[in-house]
Amino acid sequence: MNLVQILEKSMQDHDHLCPRQILGARIGMAGMKALNFTEPPKRKELLIISETDGCFVDGVIAATGCTVGHRTLRVEDYGKVAATFVDTKTGKTIRVAPALDIRERAYRYAPNEPRHYFVQMQAYQTMPDEEMFTFIEIELVTSVEKIVSRPGVRVCCDICGEEIMNEREVKHEGLTLCRACSSPAYYQVSASEISYQIQQAFY
Repeated sequence: MNLVQILEKSMQDHDHLCPRQILGARIGMAGMKALNFTEPPKRKELLIISETDGCFVDGVIAATGCTVGHRTLRVEDYGKVAATFVDTKTGKTIRVAPALDIRERAYRYAPNEPRHYFVQMQAYQTMPDEEMFTFIEIELVTSVEKIVSRPGVRVCCDICGEEIMNEREVKHEGLTLCRACSSPAYYQVSASEISYQIQQAFY
């Protein structure tokens, strides 16, 4: 697909097109090109780690075909418009991010547009990759094998009893724990729920 078709696909889940969708689509295309993919791979040959969620990711998905559901896309939310592309066969890994002064550079590609937002809308569709992005070859702290894991591997947490998939358990003092039980989680049980559980235990 060309950029126009990719952006049309990205807009299917939105009522509008925005600069971050365009950046996502362009970074998706640029990342694949940097790894010598001429089109979205049909098998799990490409893994993408996005550093933010939202419209940006929709652009990346439209360009690459990688999704959370297929376990070819992960989100590590650093609040950054950037993505890492991993060739799962060769192990080559490249992080693609916008040039630090991309907004200033954009004005050269939309000289007759005074509004910042629309400068980005226009320019991000036509700027050359080398003007828009930085490409850095990196090494993952966690191997691709551990990130992807193995299908069908399941254990239960020794504290909450809930099932853990994809080898995400933590071993601590001989116990098998889920990440919520082993360290501060993103949630906590409400006081009313704790009170209810105590009542159920005694009655």
